[in-house]
Amino acid sequence: MKPDNLTEFTDDQLFQKMKNIKNTKIINAVIIGATVGIFFFGVMKNGLGLFTFFPLVIGYLVIKNSASDKIIEQEIRKEMQSRNLV
Repeated sequence: MKPDNLTEFTDDQLFQKMKNIKNTKIINAVIIGATVGIFFFGVMKNGLGLFTFFPLVIGYLVIKNSASDKIIEQEIRKEMQSRNLV
């Protein structure tokens, strides 16, 4: 996802976008933790198999897609610092 033109956002919109990014980070952490837990439970219960690796694939996809959030967060922080909001 490409960062929007942040100079056109109001201060409240920037704070709201940062809040949404923080919430997304928490949700991603829960999903990754759950998938790793499901993987280990599946290994302990049934041993290694093809289907025990599916939760890890889902966790990898979540990590890979969160890279764009990091870029947007950095851009928002730069804009907030330029406005002396942080």
